[in-house]
Amino acid sequence: MTIFTTEEQNEVLDLIIASRHTVRKFKNEVPPRTMIEMVLQAGLLAPYGIMAVTREDFRRFVVLPRESEATGRAALLIKRKAATIYGDLEKKIPKEELLSGPGSRYYGFLKMIAQQGLPGLGKAPYYIVVAEQKGTPDAVKQSMAHCLENMWLKATALGLGFQVLSITERMAEDREFCELIGIPFGDYALDGCLIGYPDVSSRPSSKRPPLCEVTTWL
Repeated sequence: MTIFTTEEQNEVLDLIIASRHTVRKFKNEVPPRTMIEMVLQAGLLAPYGIMAVTREDFRRFVVLPRESEATGRAALLIKRKAATIYGDLEKKIPKEELLSGPGSRYYGFLKMIAQQGLPGLGKAPYYIVVAEQKGTPDAVKQSMAHCLENMWLKATALGLGFQVLSITERMAEDREFCELIGIPFGDYALDGCLIGYPDVSSRPSSKRPPLCEVTTWL
């Protein structure tokens, strides 16, 4: 039984939701393992596609500490994957569209990863890969989003910084990456994030329209 009133719980939840934001720079200080485990537990408790899963370990987590050899290897594999993806795009998409089309920001980011590696990976204290069992119906992306949001909110509540690494999703196609993290190739979808203490003096602005402008009551 909670010792807080409904109003108190609501106030705290509103504060955490409003405080959640992406952190792209982390302090060198390493959060204790217990804090990371609390974030993982929040992810484990997130909703999932119960009709789609067939095994108890339908959701798995792999934690790669900054100093781990696996982190360096993962960074190289991600850089290689980005180069492959961008190379394929260059063959399919006209150059002017790559440079200034609707997806130009994404294409530019891929090119940067292919050339320089993924910013933050190897600098943040932890890289966490989340794996979700594929199944029918295909609810894996929704389940993964629920999981990461739970983790993000918990990290925010603990005073930790959080950055989603969405390119991790494409690493499910890479057998070598899956072998590195010990996840059966082809059975799971992947996503990932960086976690550590935020090294920022102010949070970036996150624009949202007034609720009344985007809501219709019928």
